[in-house]
Amino acid sequence: MMDLKDAIALIKHPAPAAGAWADLGCGTGLFTYALANLLPAGSAIYAWDKGREQLANLPYPQQVTIQPGRLDFLQEDLPVSGLAGILMANSLHYVPEKTAFIHKITGHLREDGAMLIVEYETTRANPWVPYPVPFSTLKTLFLEAGFSSAVKLGERPSLYGAGQMYAALFRRS
Repeated sequence: MMDLKDAIALIKHPAPAAGAWADLGCGTGLFTYALANLLPAGSAIYAWDKGREQLANLPYPQQVTIQPGRLDFLQEDLPVSGLAGILMANSLHYVPEKTAFIHKITGHLREDGAMLIVEYETTRANPWVPYPVPFSTLKTLFLEAGFSSAVKLGERPSLYGAGQMYAALFRRS
């Protein structure tokens, strides 16, 4: 099982934008807390999941606010806009129509907003990853959606079978 230190190492990138972020499909919040440990003081994270509102109790700087809540990002619109970034860790693979979803969700980002994605480097679907998206495909989707930068931040072996898990950052400007 991945721990907080490993999650931080996977998504770590230079100068994450201060402000409000949303974590869509946060689960227990492992990557929510990883992001909180990287964001500057005064930032906030909306940690939404359709199935839970209770996050694990992991350490993070108290100068970053985490607000958990329930939201089905496939069925409901986000109740906030002007976000500095959106994190989707192991949740984008539940989206069947990624192009339309990316266009919809990026409307909630500010002009210089970022998308931080953690996914599996595979094209083979399974019950846990019904709509996989390897980095090369995701890079193309984000560049076609008007993002100017696509960077793979890191990789690590997947704990659920052969292959890799990757983290990628997509910026609009």
